[in-house]
Amino acid sequence: MMPPINKPVSQIARENGISNKTLYTWRRELKGQGVAVPGDGKNAEDWTSEDKFAVVLETASLSAAELAEYCRRKGLFAEQIGAWRAVCSSANANAAQQARGLREQSKDDKKRIRELEKDLNRKERALAEAAALLILRKKAQAIWGDQEED
Repeated sequence: MMPPINKPVSQIARENGISNKTLYTWRRELKGQGVAVPGDGKNAEDWTSEDKFAVVLETASLSAAELAEYCRRKGLFAEQIGAWRAVCSSANANAAQQARGLREQSKDDKKRIRELEKDLNRKERALAEAAALLILRKKAQAIWGDQEED
């Protein structure tokens, strides 16, 4: 289930006489504790971002020798962890740029909404005026009748 062997859960269950459900429960409990447990024989590059982040956190304080030992146990390469660390570090930089972009988009959206509301109010006033004129015309026709042209 874990590197470097990377056996699927079903194969481990058959070999050891343990149910699949038990193995999945154990894996879920380990994930809940923050241990990187990708399972199902996945290549390290196919791990979820949560698993990669857990590895980065686990290895943040390790020396080079300890990192090498960790990599051997997990079936990873130090370069992979370095790349994942760089991605994690740059993630917050992108978040700041995205937040700035969202603020600008929000300002533009608010401005557009104000313009559309002004336009809608102008059209509603024009429609109300037209309706009032039609009503007045009908009342005038009812009072004085149709005017005949001479």
